[in-house]
Amino acid sequence: HAKKSIGGLFFHYNPTSFRLTEKFILLLVFSAFITLCFGAIFFLPDSSKLLSGVFFHSSAVETNTRKGTDSDSNIVVGTDEKILAKIRKDHEKALVEAKDTLQKRPDEIKQDIQNEKDKVLKEGLGKGGKDDDNLPVIEYVLCMYDPYETKERREKIKEMMKFAWDSYKRYAWGSNELRPVSMQGHSSNLFGSIKGATIVDALDTLYVMEMYEDFEMATEWVEKNLDFNVNAEVSVFEVNIRFVGGLLSAYYLSGKEVFRKKAIQLGEKLLPAFKTPTGIPWALLNLKSGIGRNWPWASGGSSILAEYGTLHLEFMHLSKLSGNPAFAEKVMNIRKVLNRLDKPQGLYPNYLNPNSGQWGQHHVSVGGLGDSFYEYLLKAWLMSDKTDEEGKKLYYDALQAIETSLMRKSSGGLTYIAEWKGGLLEHKMGHLTCFAGGMIALGADGAPEDKTGHQMEQAAEIARTCHESYARTSESD
Repeated sequence: HAKKSIGGLFFHYNPTSFRLTEKFILLLVFSAFITLCFGAIFFLPDSSKLLSGVFFHSSAVETNTRKGTDSDSNIVVGTDEKILAKIRKDHEKALVEAKDTLQKRPDEIKQDIQNEKDKVLKEGLGKGGKDDDNLPVIEYVLCMYDPYETKERREKIKEMMKFAWDSYKRYAWGSNELRPVSMQGHSSNLFGSIKGATIVDALDTLYVMEMYEDFEMATEWVEKNLDFNVNAEVSVFEVNIRFVGGLLSAYYLSGKEVFRKKAIQLGEKLLPAFKTPTGIPWALLNLKSGIGRNWPWASGGSSILAEYGTLHLEFMHLSKLSGNPAFAEKVMNIRKVLNRLDKPQGLYPNYLNPNSGQWGQHHVSVGGLGDSFYEYLLKAWLMSDKTDEEGKKLYYDALQAIETSLMRKSSGGLTYIAEWKGGLLEHKMGHLTCFAGGMIALGADGAPEDKTGHQMEQAAEIARTCHESYARTSESD
């Protein structure tokens, strides 16, 4: 305790306690806040959806929100008088708690708040998994980082990007890739003799990260050096996603005409790849002669699902920006061919013969050889402002088949997506399958029949499996 002099008299006071006026003000604030919260919960339209939209505590949350427990249903389904009585009762209880709280010292109040946070967090996490599986529990919360921590993470990612980009500029400028160990440029034969894959592929990232000086430097290189008039064989898939996709993204972000023109020019050079009996494109194409072929190892010269199925987004935009419908017609024809085919258990095999229009080897994988086909179905629907109903149906039907036939759980509690060969499951999941966690989460919001919560759980479980694969590999090293 300390002494304070007022008019020559000394009064004892506690510097950590609240004055009477401060108590009164805090009491008013507490009362207003609690009244607002309870009023919002009970009187906002369809408040159950507001609550379930914040947390994804499995499908049980949605079920409880719709149906309610026995005690909750008496309140929600009851009359207005019961609701008002409940509010008054809770309000009075809150006022008593607030008064009791105000009798405590500030440091005690802070500790009580922290204890309540820890209790809520512990209870929420306890629903995420079994005690005996020794795995990190899953917390379905939309945002779990404060703005300061988020800003730190962004800055760290930008720092890593800058380090990689500066190294590329220093050691491999103009080449397709940088060899990080030898610190030399490298140009993969996937791009023939086209140069600058890293530059074009990084354009949108440079712009989004506000690295504008580097963006302008890359733009100047594209204007002066990016040349598609080459007599070389390229991978249609790789050139599309790196060069066409990179140029389109840069155009939409910056509005620079050079990117639109270059994208259309390259797209026109890729069109001969579709000159097959079925319209399913070749994997490899000579940009000068227009002669195409498939990888010799791909099931008797078949086209690969992840390659011919990962052209849709770019080619739809090429038609929009060029006014030439041919680009869109080519990729929409791929859907027509796939729709005509019987799919084993609703699954899409990785190999399709472009001459006969029949499946090759019955090998299904959501990882390598199949992965981005499913991603592009979903993103085609999203990109169309959710008007591409065919793309939506193809995606969710495929995801249901994957869940039924491929998605399994290990004895240790890890969810994984197996591969399928000739009717038999291979219980393995490759590294490239890990993208599926993000894909399923991205599509969960539009899931049919109220499956949003279910698909968010699936997404989190797949991501957890991938995290464990890295963590356990690191521990074994």
